[in-house]
Amino acid sequence: MNRKFRDSMIFKLINFYPPFLGAGVKVKPLNKEGTKLEVSMNLTRFNRNYVGTHFGGSLYSMCDPFYMLILLRMLGKDYIVWDKSASIDFKRPGRGRVHAIFEITEDQFTEIKNKVDELGKFEPELLVEVKDHEGQVICEISKKLWIKKKS
Repeated sequence: MNRKFRDSMIFKLINFYPPFLGAGVKVKPLNKEGTKLEVSMNLTRFNRNYVGTHFGGSLYSMCDPFYMLILLRMLGKDYIVWDKSASIDFKRPGRGRVHAIFEITEDQFTEIKNKVDELGKFEPELLVEVKDHEGQVICEISKKLWIKKKS
């Protein structure tokens, strides 16, 4: 399978990943380069907590791999990208459909790549907001990545 086809399909196929299926997570590429994605999740009986709002673990889970996957695709096979740490800051209860937009801009990419090439490794921190259907922030998730150029 050629790389271009595989890369274009990964964010469509990820919708069938069992943990995402169970939680109702949907991933939609917002550009053909795969550098901007919308990830959404409806409130269901499978991701609802005891008080009837989105389970915090599901909110985090819906946001877990995307910055890493985007950067893996952008940097290519000569780089290693890992999630190093994460934190979640809850702002208000999540009810109904929630969504998050993941994007690595060209400026961010250039800065990250230059730092990795200059320092040998780099640990960028990226923030994503999970919002409800009215645009109110439900939580903020901070992701620290570990990126290194292969020897």
